[in-house]
Amino acid sequence: MKNDYWDISAAMFRTGILGYGGGPSTIPLIRYEAVSRYEWVSDDEFGEVLAIANTLPGPIATKLAAYLGYHRKGTLGALVAVLAHILPTCIAIIALFSAISFFQSSSIVSGMISAVVPVVCVMLGIMAYEFGEKAFKGLGVLAALLFLAIAYVLLQVLQVHPAIVIMLFLLYGAIHFRLVGKLLNRKGEQA
Repeated sequence: MKNDYWDISAAMFRTGILGYGGGPSTIPLIRYEAVSRYEWVSDDEFGEVLAIANTLPGPIATKLAAYLGYHRKGTLGALVAVLAHILPTCIAIIALFSAISFFQSSSIVSGMISAVVPVVCVMLGIMAYEFGEKAFKGLGVLAALLFLAIAYVLLQVLQVHPAIVIMLFLLYGAIHFRLVGKLLNRKGEQA
């Protein structure tokens, strides 16, 4: 018999343990668990939840865990997911802090920590490529490039906070889909 609480705990435990490097490195792991392994949400829904979670304060991985737990089993599911995600990491940090402090001057430990950075970059690059590919397919090449250019200008040139940029794009998406919905309804009524 399938136990959703066990699946939630196991998935969030894995993301909490394997997501070394903080929230951005954990996002692809959570995506794998939620979309590929357990199929709790579609890839598009995960992208929407990720965008919304990025606009809220706090750690992104914890917000995603809470959403997925709530999506599966309500409030108790959210609590189980968050605890399963953070508890092992908290215990590991407490246990490993003294070892890292003791060996911090070691070149081997410094090298190990430095070696993780390229792995996180590759994982984020793969996820960005997959989301970009969906944007090009869904929006078309010109619209996707236009939105990419707008995001670049807002983030890099004008130095607008990423949360504000995400909110602007969410607002645009809400308006765009509402207008498209009205147009489709009018065409349906005319036919």
